[in-house]
Amino acid sequence: MSIDQSDIDKLAQLSRLEFAESEHADFVSKLGSIVEFVDQLQAAETEGVLPMAHPLDLVQRLRPDAADPDIDREALQSTTDAVADGLYLVPKVIE
Repeated sequence: MSIDQSDIDKLAQLSRLEFAESEHADFVSKLGSIVEFVDQLQAAETEGVLPMAHPLDLVQRLRPDAADPDIDREALQSTTDAVADGLYLVPKVIE
């Protein structure tokens, strides 16, 4: 698959990005090299290879998921003004 000017224009529209006309040729070459590399990776033989989350065989040490009755909620929440009904109040970030 090759990348051309129309592909860059479509990607810019979909991602709501604006590029200067002078940058288009650079994007075409860079994205083209990325697509070529992905094509090389897809050509690799993966039959019988098990998927893995990490290249090292490590195990995550986890603490037990248990309530800690020694935590004083009122003392912790006394450091902030934005508390209601025992919950921290945070500003709305999604409209």
